[in-house]
Amino acid sequence: MLEHKGIEYQRVDLPPVVSRVLMRAFGFPGNRVPALKIDGRKVQGSRDISRELEVIEPDPPLFPTDPERRAAVEEAERWGDEVFQQMPRTITWWALKRHKSDQTTYLEGAAATARLGMPSRVAVATSGPILRTAIRLNDSTDETVRQTLASIGPALDRIDSWIEEGVLGSEQPNAADFQIGASVALLMTFDDVRERIEMRPAADLARRLYPWYPGRVRPSFPPEWLEPLRQSARA
Repeated sequence: MLEHKGIEYQRVDLPPVVSRVLMRAFGFPGNRVPALKIDGRKVQGSRDISRELEVIEPDPPLFPTDPERRAAVEEAERWGDEVFQQMPRTITWWALKRHKSDQTTYLEGAAATARLGMPSRVAVATSGPILRTAIRLNDSTDETVRQTLASIGPALDRIDSWIEEGVLGSEQPNAADFQIGASVALLMTFDDVRERIEMRPAADLARRLYPWYPGRVRPSFPPEWLEPLRQSARA
């Protein structure tokens, strides 16, 4: 969103899980990312950030001027933030526990390991405590991951419907496009998930907004867990 509005910024990458402690140390009231420091103010959460950026730089806008269309974009953004983004988070940690070395693919272009004072391979080799904590925080158990994989198809159906209605996917991206597109881009870093969703309009949205998105995880999930997603893709 910062790049979309042409606002210069300095990016700071923080290690997952550890970031919760560091955010407090940096003086933020909450422990979650993304977070933004600008003109002496501290803003946390993608939805609060999108509205702050509208004040700082109104053009190009992140929300339509028409009240009804704006309400639709805000609802899609809310759902993407509160519901959809947890789906890739939940399956991520389950898969990375099984393919630990694939963590390095997500560190492309990141400064997190430099802040830890170690190379990325060393950071990954010693990431066991972070993995275990992230699995607990995201409830990435076998049953939850299986249920999450089954829910991805209906969620993508909803996104595709929003694209068809023009709520998402217009030539001028809005706040909901950025919110939802990022989560779809993360889903597409999993080989066995990507091949089941890459023909969808939702995948086109993610590729358009996030062609640089790093990360690739080898096939991870039992075929029977992926069956609902495969059937959804076929439909």
